[in-house]
Amino acid sequence: MRKYWGILLVSLMVLVLAACSEKATGEEKGYPTKPIEIVVPAGAGGDTDLNTRTLAKYLEKELGTSLVVSNVTGSGGTVGVSKVLDSTADGYSVLAFHNSMLLNKIYGLSDQSIEDFKFAGTGVLDQANTFVVSKDSKFKTIEELIEYAKANPKKVTVATEMGSMTYIQVMEFQQLTGIELNIVDIGGASDKLTALLGGRVDIFPTSLGFVKSYIDSGDFVSLGVLAEQRLESAPDVPTFQEQGVDMAIDKVFYWGFPKDTPDEVVQTFSEAMEKVAANEEFQAEIREYWVEPVYLNGEETAMKLQELFDHYETIKNAGE
Repeated sequence: MRKYWGILLVSLMVLVLAACSEKATGEEKGYPTKPIEIVVPAGAGGDTDLNTRTLAKYLEKELGTSLVVSNVTGSGGTVGVSKVLDSTADGYSVLAFHNSMLLNKIYGLSDQSIEDFKFAGTGVLDQANTFVVSKDSKFKTIEELIEYAKANPKKVTVATEMGSMTYIQVMEFQQLTGIELNIVDIGGASDKLTALLGGRVDIFPTSLGFVKSYIDSGDFVSLGVLAEQRLESAPDVPTFQEQGVDMAIDKVFYWGFPKDTPDEVVQTFSEAMEKVAANEEFQAEIREYWVEPVYLNGEETAMKLQELFDHYETIKNAGE
């Protein structure tokens, strides 16, 4: 009997020590301890979705947990942004979006602002924004487009979405060139793509990465990129600046948490993003979409977004 009680006591001690060890390990591990939801306020298959899923795949390895991407569309992204802001500020719901949130506020579509977020950072910059046309288009260069549009006001149709990045690009393009285009509110990226394929519009402002397969096949032609210099991945595509239009656009793909999220949680996520951005395998994969792996920390991201907000507000005010 004494032997039995001895074995039982030893067993209990082992269980207690194991429980304490497991608790200590959990406490040491800290955030994250469960899957993280990544809210993308854009449809599946677009550039926002592709860039987010690519980065998320590598982030899972750094964070040691699953990242579940949820495409939450509606109202130019405001529905998805609201979903994150209304979530518990514990680090398990994060927004992956871009400049459109700024435009939604400028155009009065929402009250959501930079100040509502604590940014983990930026992992991707898209400097391959472009105007594409069909292979049968009368336009082969930006100069030809401007010349025709000046002689034929509002005859050139441009696919966009009210308040979106493409919309502000078209507004700035008109202001700098003194032309008037027929701006058609088509919808999201897939809708605009379909409109150009169907011949319902003349110009499709988009990212080169989103239409890469159509450019490679010869169905679409890029009139130029909105960058300060030609892209290494597309050296034959001239910039707008080379063609006399002083425009350059950075599309910032940032990740942000509700502003009350603990600093240490955001820092953990930010450090993981920095490691991914430096990962050569990630860099090679993301460049296939003609975007650049660029890491900006949370503070740098907030500053970059504020600069863009001020620039967009100037464009809007000039058009009123």
